[in-house]
Amino acid sequence: MKKGISVFLFRMGLASLFLVLTVFTLSIVVIAQELQVAVHLQGAEVVPYWDPSDGASGEIGLMNNLYEALLRYDAATNTFTPILATSYEQSEDAKTWTFKLREGVKFHTGNVMNAHAVKASIDRTIERGRGSSYIWSPVDSIEVIDDYTIRFHLRQPAPLDLVVAAGYCAYIFDPAYCDHDWFIAGNDSGTGPYTVESSEGSEKVITKKFDDYWGGWEGKHFDRVVFLSVSEASTRRLMLETGQADFCEQLPPTDIEALQDNLAVRVEVNPSFQNLMVLYNNQRTPLDNALVRRAMSYLIPYEDTVAVGLGGYGYVSRGVIPYGLWGYSDRVETFTYSPTVAKALLTQAGYPDGGFKFLLTYPAGYEDIRKTVELWRAACAELNITLDTRAMPTAERNAIARSPDPAKRQDIYLLYWWPDYANPDSFLSGMFYTQERPAYNLGYYSNPVFDALIDYAITLPTGSQEAIDMMVELQNILQRDAAGIAVWDMQYLRAMNTSLQGYVDNAAYPNVVFWYDCYRE
Repeated sequence: MKKGISVFLFRMGLASLFLVLTVFTLSIVVIAQELQVAVHLQGAEVVPYWDPSDGASGEIGLMNNLYEALLRYDAATNTFTPILATSYEQSEDAKTWTFKLREGVKFHTGNVMNAHAVKASIDRTIERGRGSSYIWSPVDSIEVIDDYTIRFHLRQPAPLDLVVAAGYCAYIFDPAYCDHDWFIAGNDSGTGPYTVESSEGSEKVITKKFDDYWGGWEGKHFDRVVFLSVSEASTRRLMLETGQADFCEQLPPTDIEALQDNLAVRVEVNPSFQNLMVLYNNQRTPLDNALVRRAMSYLIPYEDTVAVGLGGYGYVSRGVIPYGLWGYSDRVETFTYSPTVAKALLTQAGYPDGGFKFLLTYPAGYEDIRKTVELWRAACAELNITLDTRAMPTAERNAIARSPDPAKRQDIYLLYWWPDYANPDSFLSGMFYTQERPAYNLGYYSNPVFDALIDYAITLPTGSQEAIDMMVELQNILQRDAAGIAVWDMQYLRAMNTSLQGYVDNAAYPNVVFWYDCYRE
């Protein structure tokens, strides 16, 4: 019966709202008679990347329940929680890090997690060189000391404790089950509390508890977690209001305001390290001209995008490092909305009458981005610049952005960015360091001076004054080049069933609910 209901849930369509909600409710009620089931809603696809070595997008919520890293970082307290590592120590020069591993941990495959598996997982991620794998760039070699001790030798000092606690590409998996095609077929080989029961594409995944999870299952926990992509915000809101969902990652501000007085729903406004990034194609005429890129940046109505796109729940960006993360500074140069300045820059660049048409791609399913794009498009039209704006799924957008033929790539690429690990380097190296095979440098920016300063910056003590000053200088280089810019830094608007207990928002793991810690009261 359980398997049949799970498949039924995954084959539901959303064409008829009334039918969907009715059937969904009845199915959950039937399951809940035997099991505790949580429903996690998101507006975009649940799992753009199944391979744990490749991740860098919206799959973070699912994957951090299937897989685990050595440590977990608490952004609110600046502390670490032992996960697959029980303790660690670093050398005085921060170039050698030794981790003692937790014993008795099993992968979902039944095999035992040990130091050899940790080394193999990280080596594979480094070798594939995809997604957020750049976080391992300081690592020179990994040494297995014994079955439960592993040592990292770094090329230069780096905050490896933050790296091994990253929300992406720090996952440990069973090296005996790590074939890429096997992963993308909807399989997992992690150590997390939940494992995949069934899936349908990238839109719907049902997970079940892993009986042999090292943390045990005493106390209150959910037996199943359903991760469901529902593109319509109104549908997500209705599912929360009627008790058919437990958690929604993000709703438009108007829906959040409407839910404030609903006793069945709890609303939280939480800090984030997330911003909206604009990456210009630095290799295509006329955007290969910094004057044109700067002109485009002066055509974004920043204050309006925060008011309309975010409903006031956020801040105009100041540089690419977001508000709240160290490295953010009012010393960073910034753009303001000024068609007059934009017109002057275009004239200086030799394009007084505009006349451009730019292909702009952005992720489907996000109202805040859509509204921001509409405001920008209208402002550009006033100077005879056309934005061909297209909302697209991640895989489709990235096929264009990473095309081996530069002529087939987009002109402007918009994306949410949050830290792969809680360090400003995630916002600098990830999108702007020179990359032969661009993972997320999808503006194709290449600046040897910038690269050299990044290499130096990561050797500085985390959060030191010298490191902060370097973060300011690096951002100012990007601002002067207009290589790519941030538009706004958002706050998280969380909506959840009032019966949901145990949830704690963590800005270092955006949109992640660590479901093992949660239960229904």
